[in-house]
Amino acid sequence: MSNSYYIDLTGVENRTELHDRIEQALPVPKWYGRNLDALYDVLTEPSFGGDCLICFTGCAGFGEKMPRYMEAMRQVCSAASEENPGLYVDFWD
Repeated sequence: MSNSYYIDLTGVENRTELHDRIEQALPVPKWYGRNLDALYDVLTEPSFGGDCLICFTGCAGFGEKMPRYMEAMRQVCSAASEENPGLYVDFWD
């Protein structure tokens, strides 16, 4: 992969902390809205084209604390991967 990003969710307890980690790890623009719609918009930008891997690690804890949000994030990332063929997103517990 030409660009690989690893985002550790260990210890993340809420949406604010999740989006803090995303902002720290990914080259998000200033307009990043810190929500899943904004994440989708970023991931489908042409700048994330080509071979790009985003790997969320330590997902189990966040998934237990916020299961619906975690599932929604997985769906957003899956949809973004379908829209942006060079983008690969993986989730590791």
